[in-house]
Amino acid sequence: MNFLTIGHRGVMGVEPENTLRSFVAAQEAGLDVIELDLHLSKDGALVVMHDADVDRTTDGTGPIAEKTLAELRALDAGRGERIPVFEEVLDAVTLPLQAEIKDVAAARALAEVMHARNLAGRVEVSSFHDEAIAEIARLVPGVRTALIASRYGTDIVDRAVEAGARTVCLNIRRLTLEIVERARKADLRIIGWVVNTQDHLRLVRALGLDGATTDHPEIKRTGRFTA
Repeated sequence: MNFLTIGHRGVMGVEPENTLRSFVAAQEAGLDVIELDLHLSKDGALVVMHDADVDRTTDGTGPIAEKTLAELRALDAGRGERIPVFEEVLDAVTLPLQAEIKDVAAARALAEVMHARNLAGRVEVSSFHDEAIAEIARLVPGVRTALIASRYGTDIVDRAVEAGARTVCLNIRRLTLEIVERARKADLRIIGWVVNTQDHLRLVRALGLDGATTDHPEIKRTGRFTA
């Protein structure tokens, strides 16, 4: 498989994260995959935002789960952008997506959309939570899944296998050759995050990873020249 460059929340180093503007920019920059985050609104809409509340990335305050979609839509998510729903992203770009879910409830809502739009081939579902990965795999047979970890040890490989994940997305600051070798023995694909510098990219290449999640689209252009 070719080395993948994954746009983190679109191109969040350049555009407001998790907005249609950011996702379109990622596609136009030639990235291979777009990563995004999903939460449920108070009325059950699958909205694209990283945090559990709106404070950091919009001009509003409070938890997403306590706001309706209409209330979320009224907020400015940066440069006049509105918080998108997942279906809008599907229509705005054509790239494959890596969709991070925060809990089992989001897994169930995402499963409905994936069935309705036949997305198993286009969308890989990721999560920090083993039970969310297991739930989406149960609901959407054949879906590709990825277990994400920030603080982890060699047990991350066993956790991924147990949850049925095919990929591990790992914080490169904690990644070791031992973990890479264990993941390879388990036939897991390995993605490193967040890769924003040439030093990080060299590390990813030296460890032989399958891809890198980045905030900056220029990593895609320079990646091919880095050994």
